[in-house]
Amino acid sequence: MWCWRLAWLLRGPCRQRGSSGRRWLWPPHGTRTMVAALTRGHHTAPGSLPCAWQLHGDHLELRYGNTLMRLDFVWLRDHCRSASCYNTKTNQRSLDTASVDLAIRPQAVRVDETTLFLTWPDGHVTRYGLEWLVKNSYEGQKKQVMHPRILWNAEIYRQAQVPSVDCRSFLETDEGLKEFLQNFLLYGIAFVENVTPTKEDTEILAERISIIRETIYGRMWYFTSDFSRGDTAYTKLALDRHTDTTYFQEPCGIQVFHCLKHEGTGGRTLLVDGFHAAEQVLRRAPEQFELLSKVPLKHEYVENVGGCHNHMIGVGPVLNVYPWNNELYLIRYNNYDRAVINTVPYDVVRRWYHAHRTLTTELRRPENELWVKLKPGKALFVDNWRVLHGREAFTGYRQLCGCYLTRDDVLNTARLLGLQA
Repeated sequence: MWCWRLAWLLRGPCRQRGSSGRRWLWPPHGTRTMVAALTRGHHTAPGSLPCAWQLHGDHLELRYGNTLMRLDFVWLRDHCRSASCYNTKTNQRSLDTASVDLAIRPQAVRVDETTLFLTWPDGHVTRYGLEWLVKNSYEGQKKQVMHPRILWNAEIYRQAQVPSVDCRSFLETDEGLKEFLQNFLLYGIAFVENVTPTKEDTEILAERISIIRETIYGRMWYFTSDFSRGDTAYTKLALDRHTDTTYFQEPCGIQVFHCLKHEGTGGRTLLVDGFHAAEQVLRRAPEQFELLSKVPLKHEYVENVGGCHNHMIGVGPVLNVYPWNNELYLIRYNNYDRAVINTVPYDVVRRWYHAHRTLTTELRRPENELWVKLKPGKALFVDNWRVLHGREAFTGYRQLCGCYLTRDDVLNTARLLGLQA
């Protein structure tokens, strides 16, 4: 049924009713089956794929290869890439979406080996590459991964032998920067070696990939156990695994740590891949994963220490997923800063506690714990939307510096270097 030739115009006499009662466009007499090629990262098509379409009252149904797309007529008009509708110099839409008739319907439809042509009632012609439609349709996006990753526990990460990047290569070459960013995107953590152990040099390092995000903690911060801030982190106590700034409406994307000095014992840094733990929950208890991705919680930070007075509240589920493909993109997990649970009805809260316990069990499995001793000269970048961090208790004087980076700018840098981010 999907092997009909598609290079014809839609005209009233060509429409016939199938047994289902829906309107299908049949090929004119004597035409041959048309196939279209879909390239997947190649300059030339590796083979030919069947292509056919069916017209409905408010959308076009187009099958290309293994993808069946349902394309709304308004969507097809709104995304036109003609010169009058889209500025290719700025990559911005010129067409006023509000001007599109919501009852619009094409007067003619034609498909050749690579392109869909639509003629609208005012005579305007829209052209879409079939590859572009597969990539950008809802059905195509459901099959794609936004952010390729390698999920890990401690053994997987050690066996991967992910190299640190030398500071000079990181700062002075695109190759070094690209290697670092590739490691970071895949694993959610990355290291830079041979950094001069000063706050100023750490700042230069951070600015190589992003604008530094200024927060209530300042721009670049020193981190000691002087309890100068109203936070357990400013002590010598152990810290359980957590993500930072869960009490921000948008938690900080990347955190940079650089140990400048430690005269004492202990203080190892704990790293846990939150996405790996969440994947185990999804596999073993999908209904609990779904609950953790839908129930909104408040996280809160109240501080009245010295001259620091803050009251921050962030709201969101523990697990945040893209709704079209269920891909996890953010975990908001911090038992220290979780506020009173007052956004969940009583008949849901117990089930939420069960789901939270399941996730916590995965996060606390010893095999998922990667312990790292931070030393002067070795800077650590952590994806705060994915990797939880903690710390064992320590003795003596320990000083760290660091900052938060804007996630958008890090991903922008990666894309400019040709990485998928």
